[in-house]
Amino acid sequence: MKVRSAYDREILRLALPALGALAAEPLYVLVDTAVVGHLGRAQLAALGVAATVFSALAMFNFLQYGATAQAARAVGAGDEKAAARLGGQTLWLSLGFGIVLAAVIAAFASPIVHLIGAHGATAGYATTYVRIVAVGVPSAFLALGGQGFLRGVSDLRTPLIFLVAGNIANLVLEVVFVYGFDWNIRGSAWGTAIAQTAMGVGIAWVILRRVGRERLAFRWDVARRLLSIGKFIFARTVALMSSFILAGAVVARLGDAPLAAHQVAFQLWIFLALVLDAIAIAGQIIVGRELGAGRADAAYAASARMIWLSVAVGAAFTVVLFALRDVLPQIFTGDRAVLAQCALLWPLFALMQPLNGAVFALDGILIGASDGRFLAGSMAAAFACCGTVLLVSLREGWGVRGVWPALVLLIVVRLATLGARFNRRRWLVTGF
Repeated sequence: MKVRSAYDREILRLALPALGALAAEPLYVLVDTAVVGHLGRAQLAALGVAATVFSALAMFNFLQYGATAQAARAVGAGDEKAAARLGGQTLWLSLGFGIVLAAVIAAFASPIVHLIGAHGATAGYATTYVRIVAVGVPSAFLALGGQGFLRGVSDLRTPLIFLVAGNIANLVLEVVFVYGFDWNIRGSAWGTAIAQTAMGVGIAWVILRRVGRERLAFRWDVARRLLSIGKFIFARTVALMSSFILAGAVVARLGDAPLAAHQVAFQLWIFLALVLDAIAIAGQIIVGRELGAGRADAAYAASARMIWLSVAVGAAFTVVLFALRDVLPQIFTGDRAVLAQCALLWPLFALMQPLNGAVFALDGILIGASDGRFLAGSMAAAFACCGTVLLVSLREGWGVRGVWPALVLLIVVRLATLGARFNRRRWLVTGF
């Protein structure tokens, strides 16, 4: 990898605010984990179950990714009015999906929690947490789609501001509700729900001011364009999240200590993954814009640079994780059984980071190119491989030492398929 590139300044200009925003997103759960983890093992295990439930909502990130890719193409093609119309429709679609899903989650919280494998006190705590946080889901979806549109028009500062403010509010509210009001896990849930609601409403207000009332009216033709692209991203994300949900369900059947350890490691994994994804966000924007403007060669050259940068950052994470392997888990729990399980999975968790970097960059590049059909197919293949190992692990009783190799296999299969697609250049389709 060259030390410098002509694309570095543009990549950093987009990636740095995206990094702040992406890093802020999982802090909701990390703060919950730190606060709830000191309430007891059952509460921490319950949070792991709830995190598995809400991870399913990431299946709807096509609202975000589709808006980014299409808005960036419109900007690259010089069609600002089309970009504004995309912003309005993104809000409508996000709100609609959010309301429906919030109602479903609240109504079926208990059977969903039991389906994942929780029981006893853990199931009771998890059900309570899920029902309360469901209140903030519609606003969380507004924030999700709104961020996608704002990224597409290269406004990454606004989402960052709201996400930082939301995380600060979440931390303050959780400390007050859990320790001040003695609400136990309910306090953590209400803090998250209130903070998400304020953040979603704020981002929606900014977009409404930007696009204007005349472009806010519902337009089925524009919404259909977003949905036609989004269906492949949805299928891709369903396969990805199904891998994570299946992994969580397998661990939930191993007992509270493995489940709590998986919760600690997996939330850190998600945090680092989203940090790495900052370069992928830059990829979505730059690739969409360059292809919209008809500059295929520039899109490819910038993409190659982003892949190498992301691998380098992932390698740095590996070094840090090994250096802090005895420190990081103790931030979240002092339970010896949980810490012992963390030690079992930690080497794989650390070593997979450079692979994550390459995969996330490639994923963002192909999303920016609207290459959804291939992304869906390749992810289905990766899920099939990962799911097979997870089921064998459950049958053979391999514990967390069987779950985490399955997640590594998921990343390896994705790297092989996405890398081959990138090198063949069939994704370089220009125009809006």
